[in-house]
Amino acid sequence: MFAALAASERVRGSTSPNPPVGCVVLDADGAVAGTGATQPPGGPHAEVMALRAAGDRARGGTAVVTLEPCAHTGRTAPCTTALLAAGVARVVHAVADPNPKAAGGAEVLRAAGVRVESGLLGEQIARGPLRAWLHFARTGRPHVTWKYAASLDGRSAAADGTSKWISSATSRAEVHELRGKVDAILAGTGTVLADDPQLTAREADGGLRPHQPLRVVVGHREVPAGARVFDDSAATIRLPGGDPAAALAELGRRGVVDVLLEGGPTLAGAFVAAGCVDRVLAYLAPALLGAGPAALGDAGVASVSQAWWWDIEETTMSGPDVRVSAVPTGR
Repeated sequence: MFAALAASERVRGSTSPNPPVGCVVLDADGAVAGTGATQPPGGPHAEVMALRAAGDRARGGTAVVTLEPCAHTGRTAPCTTALLAAGVARVVHAVADPNPKAAGGAEVLRAAGVRVESGLLGEQIARGPLRAWLHFARTGRPHVTWKYAASLDGRSAAADGTSKWISSATSRAEVHELRGKVDAILAGTGTVLADDPQLTAREADGGLRPHQPLRVVVGHREVPAGARVFDDSAATIRLPGGDPAAALAELGRRGVVDVLLEGGPTLAGAFVAAGCVDRVLAYLAPALLGAGPAALGDAGVASVSQAWWWDIEETTMSGPDVRVSAVPTGR
């Protein structure tokens, strides 16, 4: 299952609106016969790719897959059909499919005499590459990670407006890796006008990563056509207005599942206030600024009793910085 998880991570960002699934097929003796992952939309699913690699060795073997095999015909045939045709005797999946159109694969396989087990590494995989897709399948709304960098006292910039660089080179490299795995990066017109960001995913040498997310600019203000966010490095769309729910609904219609919010404090505050942030990813630098803009603007909180509370799911070091991942309490 760890190998299947690694396979799914390798294709994250290239499969939406389909889930990034990984699969490992073991032969009847328990040896690895084939590994596969979901291909871009319209291409084979993970099980089919792994079965192709395994060939005849799949017969009587085990398929280990991060998501319950689908049982419906969409752009491709059901994965349950492929598993049965290959003669797989056992299927182990980590997470049940919440999509009512595709769910039921486990029951189909059991009815055909295949041994099916579920839940192996389920929590870990649900918080990994499948996190955004599972959220989208359950809610119909893209998953939003608000990423920000700040000083220990919560400042995103100094009093004179300088913010380059608050976070370390290690943290910035991690963020570019993350950018290369999401479907879209969202920023506000204020950030674009103030910083003229390119909003691309780059390698350590400055070159572009293979996968570039859709760049999304949200807000009322006009942005010059010559802004770097409109260059030919990646696709860009402009969404006028400032309603987070409306922006996400439009992105969902476009097949966007995983969104990285990199806007300034005003846009971040609007998304938090609207209940549209599903994960906070904070990079806290070991510095104190004492003045300057806060990382988060007005989020509709007037007293402690109205605070938005979060569960810390992970705290780790990123170079000299502290990286904190948190999700809304109760989710």
